[in-house]
Amino acid sequence: MTLLDGKVTARAYKEKIALEVQEWVARGNRPPHLAAVLVGDNPASVAYVNGKVKDCEQVGMKSSLIKLPSDISQEDLLAKVAELNADEGLDGFIVQLPLPNHIDEKTVTLAIDPKKDVDGFHPENVGRMALNLPTYLPATPHGILMMLEHYNIETIGKHCVVVGRSNIVGSPMSILMARNANPGNATVTLTHSRTVDLKTECLRADILIAAIGKANFITADMVKPGAVVIDVGINRVDDASRERGYRLTGDVDFDGVSAVASHLTPVPGGVGLMTRVALLQNTLQAARGEN
Repeated sequence: MTLLDGKVTARAYKEKIALEVQEWVARGNRPPHLAAVLVGDNPASVAYVNGKVKDCEQVGMKSSLIKLPSDISQEDLLAKVAELNADEGLDGFIVQLPLPNHIDEKTVTLAIDPKKDVDGFHPENVGRMALNLPTYLPATPHGILMMLEHYNIETIGKHCVVVGRSNIVGSPMSILMARNANPGNATVTLTHSRTVDLKTECLRADILIAAIGKANFITADMVKPGAVVIDVGINRVDDASRERGYRLTGDVDFDGVSAVASHLTPVPGGVGLMTRVALLQNTLQAARGEN
């Protein structure tokens, strides 16, 4: 079994992006600038946003972290979004999810200028993706494509099964794997919690992408021997042996599936790192005006 190592892949792409940023600046342009809006102090969100700031530093980009209180009104948050939309010194920004319950995430997403929506969540960018037009690809599916490309995973003509239909991962992933591109040109089945006989559908997969948000949901008996398995899930599981009282695990039973799959991503250290790299790539794209 070959481990699809997010650390190795992310390092390779960061080196490439850093060179492209150097060339961009050498031509007289300012460094690409990414901002992250963090509402509240959710530990996972704080860690993730801090990672994005570090990523920007590593590739020569400018980053800004905008911290807002958890009790900020939706009106005030939308005002901040409008301010960032109008900032000509800013190429792209993200509003870190999840947001507090009193704020409507869809309203905030719709308020972001599509040209600065480097998360790729705005309906205009999703529509352009579906039509295979130049746009920002959603960061996690984009990162998965980068990983498949880095490890030379053949996708043309393969049967890809996606487990989970979220707007952030599952649905866009199914579109990208089916598009006329490389990686792509796969025959795709999009499954979810209401799929009848999910195990049989999974067993048909040459490439199985698990993004259902349930710890160890995909077991060895659901995986065709030799399949490529991409684990998108990040779940907290209670573990009294750990100092923090829990451990992180994916949607895939790693130990069991590793004995069956030809390729498998770890959790942590897999897709999550590539999500961050995809955000860097989208920010560089924004700076170049390629959306």
